[in-house]
Amino acid sequence: MKKPFKAAVPKKPDQSVLVVKSNTELLIFLINALPTKSRQNIKSLLTHKQIEVNGNLVSQYNYMLHSGDKVKIKEERASAAKPLNGFSIIFEDEFLIVIDKHAGILSMASEKEKKHTAYNFLSQHVKRKGPDNKIFIVHRLDRETSGLMIFAKNTNVQKHLQDNWKEVITERTYVAVTEGTFEKKSGVIESYLHENKNFKVYSDQNPEDGKHAITNYKVIKSNKDYTMLEVRLDTGRKNQIRVHMQELGHSIISDKKYGSRVNPIDRMGLHSQVLGFIHPVTQKKLRFITPIPRKFERLF
Repeated sequence: MKKPFKAAVPKKPDQSVLVVKSNTELLIFLINALPTKSRQNIKSLLTHKQIEVNGNLVSQYNYMLHSGDKVKIKEERASAAKPLNGFSIIFEDEFLIVIDKHAGILSMASEKEKKHTAYNFLSQHVKRKGPDNKIFIVHRLDRETSGLMIFAKNTNVQKHLQDNWKEVITERTYVAVTEGTFEKKSGVIESYLHENKNFKVYSDQNPEDGKHAITNYKVIKSNKDYTMLEVRLDTGRKNQIRVHMQELGHSIISDKKYGSRVNPIDRMGLHSQVLGFIHPVTQKKLRFITPIPRKFERLF
């Protein structure tokens, strides 16, 4: 693994802060540290971006704190900003942004769609803070896949994350809703993925010109029509989960491209739920998790 590039982390002025004594989730820490405030009051502080961790705004309830972290409570709510179309910001600092992308939004521009993309909306977001600010894509999610994505704020961060992806990413877990029921409650699919001239990916056991792909799955819940899976990737290939589910005979719902015959929720049943990685500058381990979409849950 390449050594992380060196970058000066801007120092924040000394301020009155709460110092974390042991590893815990942010909401739990605030409840214990602020006994005079109700749980709802504390959630409101997070919702209105009044909590900073080590100088960075954090709004996620289950954001993991580590011993020595410094938590600051801002008295004033963040000024109202233009609503973000198609995604919500989970974490942001001087170097990168983690977002929860909504289904139906492209990660970046295509030949047919230039403006209605997470990249474009996020570019507008950073430029509101400074006209010279830019955003750089690190990886992609399919249009109909929702969930967690990382964007870089400079090319050094982008290059480091992309060049060291396997070492930097510590956890990447999806929730998938598929057709039918599984005989095995867990398993591993390992194959080689190839892309044809029509940009459709297919799977076989031929390593020639193929990309090695490993997908781990575990059944969360099921009924007579559908199964909800936890899917963990050992490799991150284009359309990997979609192709491997089709190979098992259990296509992801609403994924017509890869064999689905049903569309019960008007979107594809795939969500990037957990993303863990080592920060390219601070070297801190970060882990983010988003709720399972309600549309998924309603099927069960």
